[in-house]
Amino acid sequence: MKKDSRNLTKSTKKFQATKKVNSAEDDTSTAAFNWFPGHMMKALRDIKSKVAMVDLVMEIRDARVPLVSGSAILKEAIGGKSRLILLNKSNLADEEQNKKWAQYFDHQKEHYLFINCLDRSSMKEVTQKARVIIEEKRKQCSNEDIPDKEKYKFMIVGLPNTGKSTLINSLANRNATKVANKPGQTQNQIWVKVDEKIDLLDTPGVMPTKIEKEIHKTWLSIINAIPDHIAGEETPACFLIQHFLKHKNPEFLETYKFESLENVDLVGALDHIAKVRGCLQKGGPDYDRVYKLLLVDFRSGLLGRVTLETQPVA
Repeated sequence: MKKDSRNLTKSTKKFQATKKVNSAEDDTSTAAFNWFPGHMMKALRDIKSKVAMVDLVMEIRDARVPLVSGSAILKEAIGGKSRLILLNKSNLADEEQNKKWAQYFDHQKEHYLFINCLDRSSMKEVTQKARVIIEEKRKQCSNEDIPDKEKYKFMIVGLPNTGKSTLINSLANRNATKVANKPGQTQNQIWVKVDEKIDLLDTPGVMPTKIEKEIHKTWLSIINAIPDHIAGEETPACFLIQHFLKHKNPEFLETYKFESLENVDLVGALDHIAKVRGCLQKGGPDYDRVYKLLLVDFRSGLLGRVTLETQPVA
């Protein structure tokens, strides 16, 4: 009787998990999901009121979801101000996809850079690119050279947990702002002096007011722009497992000690990971623990370089 009960539970789990993942993979499935706390509305108002004080806006995105980690309301808030899109965590994104996304942004005539905020050696490239954009804009307006002594002011915007505070700390070469591995850490605007010529204005992470597609909600949950306690961990974790099984991801196979990924389904993978990593409880696998550890492993880069979003079809 107990055996039949466990089989029924496992069958039910398989049905529920597969249904959720299938919904998440369908890019036509709508979610009408929003997570827009009061401090984000205040942050948006502050961005609009202070954008005139800066020379350029640096928008931090996640290179694994280059468009979905952007925001139409942030673009609207900065108006016609010069913008530099910084595609952070490019070291965690697929190299070939980085190249294809670079071609996309070139075609869109956007100013952009692929970066890793934890690599301070690349920060010089960020400031150099920003200065070039500002000087070109000023020359268009005044037709005069910009004096070397002039100070530059940048505003940093983006979704939660995309790396704004880490970028500032790397640029300033010190812990100038508080950094945490959870979204929504920065809730006030902070001016940071990088050097004698550069000041940065850090701003709180601002989400889109509404996320229309289920798959976009899942992607943003995977990269931790939406907190786990808000969106849940089951759907993003199961989505990742399906992705790794489909693409025969070697890091996934090696990390969780699969002999092969052939003929492995979602629940079979969950059961295997639970056994290998000791996520067990009375009566069988502890799926909730598996979801948590898989998301942690993915976000740390342990499961290889993965890009979730592909370029729009022209």
